[in-house]
Amino acid sequence: MVQKTTITSVAGALALFSAQGHASAATASGYDSPAYYPAPYGGWVSEWRDSYSKAKKLVDSMTLAEKTNITAGTGIFMGKSRLSNQAKASDAAILRCNGNTGSAPRVGFPMLCLEDGASGIRQADHVTAFPDGITAGATFDKELMYQRGVALGKEARGKGVNILLGPTVGPIGRKPKGGRNWEGFGVDPTLQATGARQTIKGIQEQGVIATIKHLVGNEQEMYRMYNPFQQAYSSNIDDRTLHEVYLWPFAEGIHAGVGAVMTAYNAVNGSACSQNPYLINGILKDELGFQGFVMSDWLGHMSGVESALAGLDMDMPGDTQVPLLGYSYWMFELTRSALNGSVPMTRLNDMATRIVATWYHMGQDQGFPATNFHYNTRDEKGPLYPAAWPESPTTVINENIDVRADHDIVARQVAQDAITLLKNDAGLLPLSEERSIKVFGTDAAKNPDGPNACADRNCNKGTLGQGWGSGTVDYTYLDDPIGALQARVKNVTLYNTDSVPPSLPKPADDDIAIVFISSDAGENTYTVEGNHGDRDASKLYAWHNGDQLVQDVAKKYRNVIVVVHTVGPLVLEKWIELPTVKSVLIAHLPGQEAGRSLVEVLYGDVSPNGHLPYSITHAEEDMPKSVTDLINFELAGKQADDDYTEGLYIDYRWLNKQKIKPRYAFGHGLSYTKFNLSDASIKKVTSLTKTPPARAAKSGILDYSQKIPDASEGVAPDGFKKLFRYIYSWVQPNEAADAVKDAATKKYPYPDGYSTEQKPGPRAGGGEGGNPALWDVAYTLSVKVTNVGNKYGGKASVQAYLQFPDDAGYETPIIQLRDFEKTKTIAPGGSETVKLQLTRKDLSVWDTVKQDWVIPTVDGGYKVWVGEASDNLGTVCSIDSMKCQSGAKGPVQ
Repeated sequence: MVQKTTITSVAGALALFSAQGHASAATASGYDSPAYYPAPYGGWVSEWRDSYSKAKKLVDSMTLAEKTNITAGTGIFMGKSRLSNQAKASDAAILRCNGNTGSAPRVGFPMLCLEDGASGIRQADHVTAFPDGITAGATFDKELMYQRGVALGKEARGKGVNILLGPTVGPIGRKPKGGRNWEGFGVDPTLQATGARQTIKGIQEQGVIATIKHLVGNEQEMYRMYNPFQQAYSSNIDDRTLHEVYLWPFAEGIHAGVGAVMTAYNAVNGSACSQNPYLINGILKDELGFQGFVMSDWLGHMSGVESALAGLDMDMPGDTQVPLLGYSYWMFELTRSALNGSVPMTRLNDMATRIVATWYHMGQDQGFPATNFHYNTRDEKGPLYPAAWPESPTTVINENIDVRADHDIVARQVAQDAITLLKNDAGLLPLSEERSIKVFGTDAAKNPDGPNACADRNCNKGTLGQGWGSGTVDYTYLDDPIGALQARVKNVTLYNTDSVPPSLPKPADDDIAIVFISSDAGENTYTVEGNHGDRDASKLYAWHNGDQLVQDVAKKYRNVIVVVHTVGPLVLEKWIELPTVKSVLIAHLPGQEAGRSLVEVLYGDVSPNGHLPYSITHAEEDMPKSVTDLINFELAGKQADDDYTEGLYIDYRWLNKQKIKPRYAFGHGLSYTKFNLSDASIKKVTSLTKTPPARAAKSGILDYSQKIPDASEGVAPDGFKKLFRYIYSWVQPNEAADAVKDAATKKYPYPDGYSTEQKPGPRAGGGEGGNPALWDVAYTLSVKVTNVGNKYGGKASVQAYLQFPDDAGYETPIIQLRDFEKTKTIAPGGSETVKLQLTRKDLSVWDTVKQDWVIPTVDGGYKVWVGEASDNLGTVCSIDSMKCQSGAKGPVQ
């Protein structure tokens, strides 16, 4: 263990990170990251009070080392808790996950299993590989988003996962080439917020703690992380843009009661997210009233005292940014910091109580299953602590429990209802089973080496069902398109190549050619075909010469269908207008259900009803340079700045402002039938004021004060044998004595603005997600949807976009998505009435002077545009007149 002689608890070899993580140039440029101390206590929200009361009682019974042990991981590739002289047999069944906290077995608090991810249980056996977030977003279906969340939660619980690391809403998709955009639900705050809310609800109803991530501004992968040789980039975001775009889905997730928040690797306005006091203390815990606990991303923790004071509650996976050495910024260092007084006991007690309260709040103290898999191996037996080899004992680490149940049904439904029909010239689709089918492209068939041949899917070989990185799931099976086609029709020929074979037989005029192309991206932990997570090499073009393949096939066949599996938007201009390219389908990332879900659409069992969760432009340059340019170079020791100069105007908001017509607009999606919207009406529900009513004062806050414990509480019991590289919360007796001496003789250099006096909270706060009045329903809308086709049934997506009054006094995007609903399948001639709503927050802007949400014109000239896409809005309701009109000319043409 490294000896310390100073009062600080930052590992000396990496101390530079503490200095690097604070605002400098960004603040000077007008992007603020002010001090905000102390970390606000939780437990003042009524729904959480009982959980906090029980948690406080349990934490009060813990020793110092037990408290510090539960606030951090035991190290990467480490297993069960060893903060006890006696290892229980049940402990060995618990800790085999991406992250494993320490425990306090003496008082009955277990080690917690933290596991990726947002689309299923990563690196586990017998689980469902669900469609990714971007696919769920493309359904525009709240119920399906919820059902997917339910299934995710059931599988997590069945595997013994306490904390599931999802959903993802950051990145929001600001940069079209961003590597992890596919983990989220789409490039719009409301779409992301709805996906997050529905997913969190589904997961946490199963007693599993959901984690909303990554807070905030992690909009590209390259240069996202601090390490000994470079700083992470700083996402420089102005206050209004931060609130109205990037925090919007986080606020919705917190309002839904999410139990955990994960910080991003990067900095915001010059201050690293994992130790940014304004972001964590000021916004997340005070303004947004977050009651759960805040964790770092893996190896994203970069200081000891400073991150604790800034509001971080859990360090994952416990190591410093150079792992596998047995060093940590917390654990034993946090024990030292408590003994020397640099981290107040109030802060430590708050951290521990937040974690335990969330455990109680989800009911995990009663009958929660033990972990029954190991993320690092499929072997039944193996080392309990792989990183401690050769000291690790061997035991049973996989019970091979199948938790899939019938979750393939919801997975297939999500994959299918996301399929987005971009064009269908001459009604080529749906197909007849009598027609001859020629299939081109390696994306049509699963990887011949096996669907899991590449770790974390870090290759693009075969059918692309997922991006790559920590958001992936191992396939139990992959239903690929070619298999489903061959099961459906007899006359199918596969050319499993990404070029047209030279000896191709002469096509018949009636032949159908289906070309499968793809575009991949993922986490910066891998470089795939020159792409460093972001699509920096491939850009917005199909991989594996896919665009040329489409052109070559289109020269030979009269009826070409293109199916695209992609992480995000592509530029299609090389072939989209070719006369033989009749139909184009975006199948997004369907997970394990890539085959049947698609074939049933191709043959008309189901009408396509997915809609684009992003815009497809004619050229990459149609978007501003601030989002098209990737940070691809950084001088050693210098922090790159990513200035959000486009402000509120991302994706369709930018295109509308600049009057740039996209190739296919946000929300676009065709069907085999046609829908008509009629009989629209609007009703006022709540009388509004310009600003929300005053927030209620915090009440019921518990007393976390405590004298510094006796040094003996931080020292290992006599005779305890430590494992190599395992991270413990104990210090050596001499270190404990030195820490006590430091407390009496030295003063920690606290940051400017530091205080220990709890604040009453900002005016914009008052509940989970902010002032509860923000979620008051202001207006409801009703619209009748009729299937006016005569042959096919189908589901309609009804999207509501808000246009602010001309005299608002604030610059606002022309239209902003505010609500959406999906109908059931409507038969020809049938109809369904859809209900939509607008909340106070929907009608508000963030006023940077008042530091509150403001309705610019109460009951003023707002227009609510309703239609099937952001450029197909023919129904409008005016709030000032409370009248609706059909057949109107939309605000965007």
